[in-house]
Amino acid sequence: MRVSRVTISEVTFAADLSGALFWEEQRLLVVSDLHLEKGSSFATRGVLLPPYDTIATLGRLAAVISRHDPKTVIALGDSFHDRTAHERLSAEDRDIVAALQTGRDWIWISGNHDPMLPRDLGGTVADEVAIGPITFRHEPTGADGEIAGHLHPKARISARGRSMERRCFASDGMRAVMPAFGAYAGGLSIRDAAFAKIFPQNGFVAHLLGDRRVHAIAASRCY
Repeated sequence: MRVSRVTISEVTFAADLSGALFWEEQRLLVVSDLHLEKGSSFATRGVLLPPYDTIATLGRLAAVISRHDPKTVIALGDSFHDRTAHERLSAEDRDIVAALQTGRDWIWISGNHDPMLPRDLGGTVADEVAIGPITFRHEPTGADGEIAGHLHPKARISARGRSMERRCFASDGMRAVMPAFGAYAGGLSIRDAAFAKIFPQNGFVAHLLGDRRVHAIAASRCY
């Protein structure tokens, strides 16, 4: 029950309850917007948050990698919350990243928060990656075959007399925007005008990350 299916440009992905996508044919795992070291970034500005977001995010990432055993991992931009966040990683966190990369290809896509990604954390750095009909990039453009992040989609629905707001994948079958994976990453409602530019007339589906499974709900039913 942890995975559902999302088809984008005739490619079927497993939508993992964690917020990752897995392309089984390519053995490719995609995550977006890890925002590592967001807590320490806020601390430098006097906003004190529990400093556990990085270890929590890496723990969830380790779990989804263990479930799917990918050959390749793409981190779809804003992996680090700011330009110097990688310098604040602890030695233990760096060891975890290295262990996750062992035996697989790892691609860091540059984002608006981390346009100059570090070269000392393993893997390769790219602005975008195209595999078959799919293009992976950070900021969505609305192009066919695009999988992007950046917007941190979330949706609110009413069910059984109560409302529920969750992170979600947003997709119309030709393109998709992924939820933020980071523990401290916020969200933007799919009813925001930013999504209307990508998905005309709310003609898309919100794949909500529920407690036990991913729920596919028409965007028009969300608020």
